[in-house]
Amino acid sequence: MSTELRDRFFALSTGPAPDDEVARYRARVDATDAEPAATIDGLAVSWHPTARFKAVRFVDAERLDAGVRDLFARPVETAPYLAAVFADPREMSFRTFENILPLDRLFEDVPLEFELAGGEEFAKDAHTFSLRLPDAARARLADLDAMGLYVPPLNASSRGGERFVFHSALLAEALTAAVTKALPEPLLDGFSHVNPVFRCNRFEPDDANFHRHLDTPYYDSARRHVSRHTVLLYLTGGEGEPVLDLAGEAALTTIEPFTCVIFDQRYEHEGAPYRDGRKVFLRTELVFTEPELAHDPEIGALFGKACYWTGESVFAPELARHADAYYNQVAAAHWNGLAPGTDHEPFVHKRFRGVHYVANGYDFWFAKGDGLSPAECAAITLLDYFNCKIGDAPFRTLCHSEVIEADDTAWIPGFLRDRGGESAVAPFDKSMLFPEPEQPDGRELPCCAFHGLDGFETTRQADVIECYTHAQDEAKAEITPAPILMLGEDVLLDPDRFVVQGNLIHVLGRESLTPVNFAACQGPDISPERFVETAATVEAAHFLVPPILFTELADCYHLRFDFFRNSWTVNHEQATVSVPMIRRYDESDLDYDEYEEDED
Repeated sequence: MSTELRDRFFALSTGPAPDDEVARYRARVDATDAEPAATIDGLAVSWHPTARFKAVRFVDAERLDAGVRDLFARPVETAPYLAAVFADPREMSFRTFENILPLDRLFEDVPLEFELAGGEEFAKDAHTFSLRLPDAARARLADLDAMGLYVPPLNASSRGGERFVFHSALLAEALTAAVTKALPEPLLDGFSHVNPVFRCNRFEPDDANFHRHLDTPYYDSARRHVSRHTVLLYLTGGEGEPVLDLAGEAALTTIEPFTCVIFDQRYEHEGAPYRDGRKVFLRTELVFTEPELAHDPEIGALFGKACYWTGESVFAPELARHADAYYNQVAAAHWNGLAPGTDHEPFVHKRFRGVHYVANGYDFWFAKGDGLSPAECAAITLLDYFNCKIGDAPFRTLCHSEVIEADDTAWIPGFLRDRGGESAVAPFDKSMLFPEPEQPDGRELPCCAFHGLDGFETTRQADVIECYTHAQDEAKAEITPAPILMLGEDVLLDPDRFVVQGNLIHVLGRESLTPVNFAACQGPDISPERFVETAATVEAAHFLVPPILFTELADCYHLRFDFFRNSWTVNHEQATVSVPMIRRYDESDLDYDEYEEDED
């Protein structure tokens, strides 16, 4: 039945089906439960849809364990290396919202000599071109629509159609060369490259418009790279009302196939489907080096809220509109500074075990309770923001949550005081995981099971003890730096890894959530490794994050956490916008005032 569910999903995805047939299939999926078959990017995945695993994603099949790889469908004939997996949307966080597909292999065997010809400026800093390219490359780009990779976008409430996101350095390089030759020289000042992350969008005539919005710009703080212009490459042609409207400044009502439109990202814009055919286009952006940027922490706070509400909208769909509003407000602020917004905003009241708190994605308020410490508040903030797994469950599924909309924050201390609270994250002495070995008794290890194992004390044999000590050292290297451990459903805190200095909480640790085994090596012969087995499996949560701002009030603790530092704004007329990304940090990045980052 699982194979049938898998295959029927793709059969129904390739074309229209009767409503009653679709309803019966969904009912079968909702009645199906299964254990995950693999883990990809921290997400547990199944090879067929179930009541839990409903979000289809595509991954390089080589990333799946060989023992289960053949269970996963390969539905894309032109990219047979892509396997379809099904994830639990409740497990997602900003790290896994988007499924960015590796599609460079599609363009390895086709010529990519691109030329942008016939340029026309239809508005200030907005141009159209005809893309000239070899027939093989044209056909390969046109084939993107038929690959069956589309999924509903995260912001489906504010836009119509479907899309998928892919990465191709080859395609970006070809467009970079063409743009360098075609754009007017003043617009190329500081130009670096075309972003290799593309969004392939498809609209049918009866789809809703992609409503008026600002494109979220790309930003790489390490290289001082920002995007200034959006690139739209229309793979199909048609007429719309209009096809592209730059906020009333100018509009395009007719598009020819393989038209390239490049416009300043300061333009709010909207797009309608074609009247009589399918609209398919790629979106990316031109990336520039921008050495002079100012910063406004309030912009970073809004971006953090937008990312947080995107994740929470899985549980409360009404929060999606707030996330969209914040993304647009942040995108505008990058160009023009932060404009006043509405005071009415959403909050979420959560209860994790005995701890009550209120959050908005940047601010986290905790009820003071018996034994609750700032370190524990910081730990819960991190578990929530990154939606870490506790046992097999994502953190947010373990919380009782309710959305509250309010005009200010004055109500929060009294709201939390009335609920009280108790500790939910116990401090833990990690040395308890590593008991000292016994003293060796001087006996040699037998050569095999037939010669001398009766009554043999493995716990006191020198070679076994040496192997055990080595295994402990490897485990300690992972566990000792971790501020938070998960032992099954228990969350354990190392207070020494949370350092409170003034109004800052420094979280000491490393950077990924890594399952740690306490060693295990077994073979058919009698060797020391055979007697060292796994005593426990621990999830060691490593975080490399900026310090968390901390204020102690009479009734609650107030923490402010800005992971991305998407606070940049331009201080001149030529502007910048951001499709955020995350880079790896070193210790110098822990300086709160200099730490900045973005994510899409």
